[in-house]
Amino acid sequence: MKVMIDLCVVPLGVGVSVGAYVSACQEVIEQAGLEHQMHAYGTNIEGEWEEVFEVVRRCHEVVHDMGAPRITTSMRIGTRTDREQSMADKIESVQKHSSGGAVRLSDSEGSA
Repeated sequence: MKVMIDLCVVPLGVGVSVGAYVSACQEVIEQAGLEHQMHAYGTNIEGEWEEVFEVVRRCHEVVHDMGAPRITTSMRIGTRTDREQSMADKIESVQKHSSGGAVRLSDSEGSA
């Protein structure tokens, strides 16, 4: 089954900066050859269920091996059976509906 996840792995007990841990997880994802997009607070990953969740497991192993005593991970998981859809398809669909611009609030709605 195909799956898309939004993954956020947060090591605990390692200090404030977590960039090295995030980078290590990105390497795990890249080595797996899965489609992915990093964003400011996580990474979107798509692929077959088993491969995607193997990557999640490997991220935990790598981050623990780097010395993190605890990890908290949040995920949003999406599957669909009616048709195949990629991350790019989802973004394109939203862009088509946006008519080229952001939704604007009127002056009365936007003021506090």
